[in-house]
Amino acid sequence: MRRWPLGVLVLIVFGLMLGGCARSEDEVVIGSKKFTESVILGEMLTALAQTTGRPVLHRASLGGTRILFNALQAGEIDAYVEYTGTLSHEIMARETAVSPAELRAWLADRGIALVGSLGFQNNYALGMPEAEASDLAIHTLSDLKAHPELRFRFGSEFMERSDGWPGLRERYGLPQQDVRGVEHELAYRALGAGEADVTELYTTDAEIAYYGLRTLDDDLGYFPRYDAVLLLRADLGQRAPSVRAALERSLGLIDVGEMVALNAAVKIEGEGEAQAARDFLRVKLGLASEVSSDGLLARLARHSLEHLMLVGVSLTAAICVAVPLGVLAAYRRRLGQVVLSTVGILQTIPALALLVFMIPLFGIGAGPALVALFLYSLLPIVRNTHAGITGIPVALRESAQALGLPAAARLRRIELPLALPMILAGIKTAAVINVGAATLGALVGAGGYGQPILTGIRLDNTALILEGAIPSALFALVTQWLFERAERAVVPRGIRGRSG
Repeated sequence: MRRWPLGVLVLIVFGLMLGGCARSEDEVVIGSKKFTESVILGEMLTALAQTTGRPVLHRASLGGTRILFNALQAGEIDAYVEYTGTLSHEIMARETAVSPAELRAWLADRGIALVGSLGFQNNYALGMPEAEASDLAIHTLSDLKAHPELRFRFGSEFMERSDGWPGLRERYGLPQQDVRGVEHELAYRALGAGEADVTELYTTDAEIAYYGLRTLDDDLGYFPRYDAVLLLRADLGQRAPSVRAALERSLGLIDVGEMVALNAAVKIEGEGEAQAARDFLRVKLGLASEVSSDGLLARLARHSLEHLMLVGVSLTAAICVAVPLGVLAAYRRRLGQVVLSTVGILQTIPALALLVFMIPLFGIGAGPALVALFLYSLLPIVRNTHAGITGIPVALRESAQALGLPAAARLRRIELPLALPMILAGIKTAAVINVGAATLGALVGAGGYGQPILTGIRLDNTALILEGAIPSALFALVTQWLFERAERAVVPRGIRGRSG
């Protein structure tokens, strides 16, 4: 009877974790990737869908291609803008271009409709500063072969894509060795600062003109076409025909020059994505819609609540599971090695990979972030609980046995109180780790302090970065202080003195 409250608590906590994945049946969800153009287009689709009067949510900056496509296929989002070359080479993993009919059929088999093109292409290219390209007489990608000393800085996704750097290097026989992956936006800054020579370009990027870059000719025709196309859940027409009709108004709406201007308005002139998108729709379609923006205090309050939920729920679940596991590991040595090894392996999985693994199980939003944070919290709590119990002097254990106390009573009255300082230290460590790791949850739509940080990096906006980084650091300091106060309150002075 004494165990059921703990079990109920664990069920409640995991119920909250899974509940973070739920969405309203009437709600339409638009997605976008974590680069500016995708967010602008996501805001356009959102504004169009809102004209139907249905509730619409924009899941902005949801990481890379695979996250968005998997979310669309799983029904976590209803629509987003993708590019044909990305679909054929990255999603379908084809080495050559596919016909539009083949692409539509392949997507239809997965419950996805390719509705049509928005009217422009955003192709891949390589670029370098105009002055340096002129000095070295570099005009084409083939010309790069004669300059192995050049420093290449590519976006992390481009470094791994089937239509990215590996295939490009092989097609052109490029000899460069100083090739590194960075965020796409940081590569432009590296060029501007003279810390890199060549990067990949999206041909609608405003930075091409801003940094005075030369776009090198793809003389061997390596890169495919990247037409911007509207992808929808195939069942959206049955669930919300008015929304599908509204979204189809985006087809043929934007040409290349207009997309470049929109990107420049946001990245160079500092206009918000939502405002830029709605201004464009007002001019092109006559849509009148106001953009409501929260003030700094309102944004801080919202991000703080989201961050507190991520850390608090995942940490509570971890305590409920990790402390019993630590006790089990201390009492059953062989099984304990398995437990300790397992939680240690979980800690070595990269955070972003773990988030991606969780999406098929828990969808996008808070769910995958909560589960990932829960798993990352296990190791310090399990290890410290195990160390606290196994570190109790043998004489104290024998004295407890001599008193005739049952094993459960010894654990509850003697061993756990003596191990409490170590257990609390493990929980404190897990909490501080969680505060930092929770910022990555923004990549899967979980919000928190990571949202302004990622947006600030994308827009080269230091104020936005600090809007997330400073509260996150303060949150970690306050968390550590609260646990130190809690230790003083719950640990008897004699044990506290002995542990120190």
